[in-house]
Order: sequence, then C-alpha cells, then structure tokens
Amino acid sequence: MLDLKEIKLKVEQEQYYCSKHGDQERQNDNLTILEVEEAIVNGRILEEYPDTGRGESCLLVGFTEKGKPVHVVCGVKGEILVIITIYIPTPPKFINPYERG
Repeated sequence: MLDLKEIKLKVEQEQYYCSKHGDQERQNDNLTILEVEEAIVNGRILEEYPDTGRGESCLLVGFTEKGKPVHVVCGVKGEILVIITIYIPTPPKFINPYERG
C-alpha cells in the first residue's frame, strides 16, 4: 500500500515526475503544476489499486488553494513518485470529488 505521508514528502522534495499522459490531461483541464502539487500535499487517498499491470497505484483527491478539486493517480517507480494522470472530477463519472457517479 502506498503511504500518503511518503507521497506528500516526495512532492515537497520534488522527487516525482509526471507521465506524458498525465501532463496532457493536466493541460486539458488548465491545471498548473503548482495546483497539482497543492492538491497532493493537502489531499487524501480515495482509492487504492494493488496492481494495475504496472504496479501499485492510488487515486488521490485534493484541492488547490483556490478550492478547485483535483484527482491524481500516482504510483512509485524505484524511489520516484510517478504521476500517471491528473484531472478535475466531473459528472457523470463523479457525483462530487469523493463519489463515483
């Protein structure tokens, strides 16, 4: 299981990278890197995925300083946090930032 404290620490220490897919999704939702970092650092784990074929990952939900909800799917590769995808949760997939539709 991924440790939330460790995830936050890796972001604070800039020990992470964003996949091409994640960066594209971030840009599609007009999110800045700083907003993604804010959401992770003040977020919580919403779902855990033991093994999706590429190893363990989790879905984090957090909010930017301006209150914008952000979902981040991340995993770990070696000592580095990998941000797999980033998006703003919206209907119909999500009723609210915490519940699937």
